[in-house]
Amino acid sequence: MVQKIQKSESEWKEQLTPEQFKVARKKGTERAFTGAYHDNKEKGVYKCVCCGTELFSSQTKFDSGTGWPSFWSPIQEGNVAEEEDRALFMRRTEVLCANCDAHLGHVFPDGPKPTGLRYCINSASLNFEKVED
Repeated sequence: MVQKIQKSESEWKEQLTPEQFKVARKKGTERAFTGAYHDNKEKGVYKCVCCGTELFSSQTKFDSGTGWPSFWSPIQEGNVAEEEDRALFMRRTEVLCANCDAHLGHVFPDGPKPTGLRYCINSASLNFEKVED
């Protein structure tokens, strides 16, 4: 079993920008259509901004029209975790990095085939690594 990455709040603040810290460590949300990757069409891998775990592939990215990067599947099942989120008087499923518990966004059951899922992810929680053809 892999040991989770754990750092103090001050260590995360040193490593991340204020926006990345607010979103990834404090469960914030960036404004729609403002994130670096909502309209990214390049081929590559989206990694956790906190620990570098590979989370999503451009092969599963789609335009959901929501203003956040959306994917129909994680790159590998064990790389993301899900938890019930009852904040803001709603019932949603939060998506986290399984390696460091960074808040990524939420998953909804209204995505395209083959999974029918829409992983709605904050750009601030991601780093993109371009892959050459």
